[in-house]
Amino acid sequence: MNRIASRALALFLILGLLTCGVVFFLVEYLVKSDEWVIFPGSPHVYNGSNIGCGVVVDREGALLLDLNDGRMYSNSLPLRQSTVHWIGDRFGSISAPSLSYYAAQMAGYDLINGVYNYCQTGGVAELTLSSTMQMAALEAMGEHKGTVAVYNYKTGQLLCAVTTPTYDPDNVPEFAEGDPQYEGLYVNRFLQSAYIPGSIFKIVTMAAALEHDPAIAEQKFTCTGSLKVGDQEVTCEDPHWEQTLKQAFCNSCNCAFAQIAMQMGEETYRSYVEKFGITQAVSFDGITTVEGNFEILGGEDINLAWSSVGQHRDLVNPCAFMTFLSAIANEGKVTRPYLVEEISVNNNRTYDAKTRFGDRIFSARTAKILQEYMQNNVAVKYGAENFPGLTVGAKTGTGEVDGGKKPNAMLAGFVQNEDLPLAFIVCVEDAGYGRAVCVPIASKVLEAAKKVIS
Repeated sequence: MNRIASRALALFLILGLLTCGVVFFLVEYLVKSDEWVIFPGSPHVYNGSNIGCGVVVDREGALLLDLNDGRMYSNSLPLRQSTVHWIGDRFGSISAPSLSYYAAQMAGYDLINGVYNYCQTGGVAELTLSSTMQMAALEAMGEHKGTVAVYNYKTGQLLCAVTTPTYDPDNVPEFAEGDPQYEGLYVNRFLQSAYIPGSIFKIVTMAAALEHDPAIAEQKFTCTGSLKVGDQEVTCEDPHWEQTLKQAFCNSCNCAFAQIAMQMGEETYRSYVEKFGITQAVSFDGITTVEGNFEILGGEDINLAWSSVGQHRDLVNPCAFMTFLSAIANEGKVTRPYLVEEISVNNNRTYDAKTRFGDRIFSARTAKILQEYMQNNVAVKYGAENFPGLTVGAKTGTGEVDGGKKPNAMLAGFVQNEDLPLAFIVCVEDAGYGRAVCVPIASKVLEAAKKVIS
């Protein structure tokens, strides 16, 4: 009898272990089966290091990349060059994280059928990018190095983001190590670069000041061309004399904005920079940008003063700064960008993008004043004729860099037309003044936007 009881107990233990194993496997299957199927190198999904199935098109339906049986790119050279930093190359020198991030959706994976199309054709991934705008941006950048980007601040759709220098993935150039023509060739500057911003950072300073003390909009500032800060000076190219806040912003007056920052104080100013998310990484579609930088060395007023005008140790990522601009046009609320619009496999929708809003980072009142002042900049300084038919607000910047190079030319702004709700940024390296270099580039890209966005 004892022997029978012992055997029964052993049997129950074995059954219990088997049951636990089956339950564990089912849980693991439900939670991780997609990872098992689409892990990098999986023969079901990947061809070497690249995802090996599916087709990638732009918002207009133009073919960007056919992943089946290798990688076949568009037959348009400018389109190949303007999109390679988003869809990658054959050798992994430029990655395409979004394609890998949505590998399960591209392969048509689900829990019941597995990879039910067996990757014979894969899915169709539609990106938010416009080929028309991409090629216009590439042409506008010419021989310059940098990035130009535009997104819809109502929806979050990334419509254009071009990086230069670039190359043709169907005809990879041969270049020597250190060749300046191809410096940073594989870097997606929109995502992976952080620039000294120059005076576009005055948008941040003014937003902080208006939030901290709305009465500052009525304050007058005097600029004699220099401002004594301790035993050092903040300087402007020319004196601006007595001016309102609106005029100081239009004049891009370093002396006035240094006074504004010192009135707030370092701790208060820093708290607004953090709240606005200026230096934080932006994440979307499996992509994470680099972070920016804001720090006041030694807590000295002179360093605070120069930081307030986008110098000292300030660094901004173009994507993060463009996202910040959305709050100005959206009454203080940020819209998160995205790149992948939808994915379909065998007429079954496996992914649909959704608009994602961030926090309200400043009041609607502050947003309205920023809109007014930035539109005034265009009307008075940059020329509304450069943006025909568009209500544009903008701020230029000249980011001084070391090493004997010319400054970074910068431009940040938005379009406030009902049918064209766009925020944009232009960053051009070693180029000089933002107004002379960046305004013509933005003008050409926004003109292209009018043709394709409705």
